[in-house]
Amino acid sequence: MSKLANDTRVFKIDPEIEVQNVRFKNRYGFILAGHLYLPLNFDSTKKYPAIVISGPFGAVKEQSSGLYAQTLAKKGFVTVAFDQSTTGESSGSVRNVASPDIFVEDFSAAVDFVGLQKFVDRERIGAIGICGLGSHVLTAASIDVRIKAVATSVMYDMSDSMWNGLNNTKTEEQCEIEKKVLADQRWEDAENGQPAGGLHEMPFDENNNPIQSRILFPENLPENADSVTTEFFNYYRGRAFHPRSVNSAAAWTATSPLGYYNFPLQQHIDKISPRPVLIVTGEKAHSRYMAEESYNRLKDPKELVIVPGATHTDLYDQMNFIPFDKFANFFKENL
Repeated sequence: MSKLANDTRVFKIDPEIEVQNVRFKNRYGFILAGHLYLPLNFDSTKKYPAIVISGPFGAVKEQSSGLYAQTLAKKGFVTVAFDQSTTGESSGSVRNVASPDIFVEDFSAAVDFVGLQKFVDRERIGAIGICGLGSHVLTAASIDVRIKAVATSVMYDMSDSMWNGLNNTKTEEQCEIEKKVLADQRWEDAENGQPAGGLHEMPFDENNNPIQSRILFPENLPENADSVTTEFFNYYRGRAFHPRSVNSAAAWTATSPLGYYNFPLQQHIDKISPRPVLIVTGEKAHSRYMAEESYNRLKDPKELVIVPGATHTDLYDQMNFIPFDKFANFFKENL
């Protein structure tokens, strides 16, 4: 089997699954970096169903999306795990800029790429978005009818989360404060000639002062960290640390929220119908309500799976929680 040069994947590698480094362009000219996984007993003369996969928001293909891609390749699919534009090994002169439009386009670019492979059936292409890329993949599928079936895992609505805060806790006053902070940041970036890093979801202290930082997670977990921060820290800074991951070792550009404030995601997800959608989330996931809200906005055919006992990051890499048989059967039935 071919192997990746300088393989830095952070999950358990299956030596039976062939994987290749690939590159492809989106319609804005960004060059996306991906890993192409081939099914067991791959036969280049056959036509296979394919699944394009990305996420979580701020992760790289060597983390959760690669694990999903490897596991589904073992179940018979051609899969592509890819880095979003400006992140990981994908191009972008300004690094770690989050954009709802570009990240949605990246899924369609991955469909372009995989559909050009002679061993892929263009009429059997699906997509998966993990965490924050779940809201992007649903948005992509709303318009790109080449995506014949779409699934999300612990999906996060990034626009809603940035603007309204987790569990809709951000007040109108805090939104106004944040807009002023972003305006000041734009002046600072313009004066310096380069963007600063920052928090894409701005927290506030008990006195309603915005909390700012140039990195997402410090090297050591603060003693007073809440359960959500602890969960993300243990994944990105702990068991799945990767130096190219925004969440592991850097931050988004501080002005990234501007795009998500102005251009919210999931505006037309009801238009995915009659193509099928699978929404998977964890019983204990702090993001569960977002998955349920999206599910309620979708039209049939749709299915909601709530994994008993699973937290948000359990569905990133914990094999005893991720319902891979469910994902595989969904795509086998619908591609």
